[in-house]
Amino acid sequence: MNTPPNPSLAVSLPHWGVIRAVGADAARFLHGQLTQDVETLGRAQARLAGYCSPKGRLLASFVIWKPSDDEVLLACHASVLSATLKRLSMFVLRAQCKLSDASSDLALIGVSGDAARHATQGLPVWGRREDAHDTWIRLPDVAGIARAWQVMKSPAPPVADRLALDTWQRLEVDSGIVTIEAATVDQFVPQMLNFELIGAVNFQKGCYPGQEVVARSQYRGTTKRRTFLFSTEAPIAVGQEVFHSADPSQPAGMVASATPAPGGDARSTAHHALIEVKLTVLEGGSLHLGAPDGALLTPCPMPYEVLSAQMT
Repeated sequence: MNTPPNPSLAVSLPHWGVIRAVGADAARFLHGQLTQDVETLGRAQARLAGYCSPKGRLLASFVIWKPSDDEVLLACHASVLSATLKRLSMFVLRAQCKLSDASSDLALIGVSGDAARHATQGLPVWGRREDAHDTWIRLPDVAGIARAWQVMKSPAPPVADRLALDTWQRLEVDSGIVTIEAATVDQFVPQMLNFELIGAVNFQKGCYPGQEVVARSQYRGTTKRRTFLFSTEAPIAVGQEVFHSADPSQPAGMVASATPAPGGDARSTAHHALIEVKLTVLEGGSLHLGAPDGALLTPCPMPYEVLSAQMT
């Protein structure tokens, strides 16, 4: 997998924000709203989760963790935070849970390379460690590069190194984990983004909005679309449609996550994207960005198995 240059990073992440849920019912309330089991979330863990519409389409995705028994933090893409906070607040009703935007109180720093490996030594993937000042969350490695979040109890510093941020975002995309943002709200059922393969859906927990649709897709084997990693020579944007050479009359999928070449070099061939596509397009032909005659999309290895899970 075309490993990004300069993988040792420590950069603030302005494209992420954090929602805080506080109160005796915070975990119970979120347990009834998200695709993940929040009530059993341990203090030494973080988990992936989705937030769906009643039709089972993802409105947001999160990394969640509990600083204490009556507080849950939910990191999501900054572009969906306000709408997600407003929608969740509508359903709190009499629950003892107060929701707020904590983005200005916490600094989310992406750390990779040796510094990440040292800071999270002994932690499993999605393990969490807290000290007097910071929280560390170990993220999945990408092409052998260790990654972690450092969550600091202070406002995030401005991004001083655009190349470092672009490189971090390349690692995010190459991890195979899609983060819902404004351009992809209400577009995908969790399985289309491989969410059940990366541990973002719990099928043993109770009901949540869209649960029947998500469960039906899982147990009836009706998932006909999946997400894969591609590269292209052309700049690529989240929400763009893609077309297949065998059926140019209609879109074959949509860009779910994308990153430019590190440093924003439009001449580079290293634009990467996670693209949700019909499984039939994998049988042959070629995929193109934006139009049937658009830039060619070249498949890249995924960091986890997708098709083998589809066939079981």
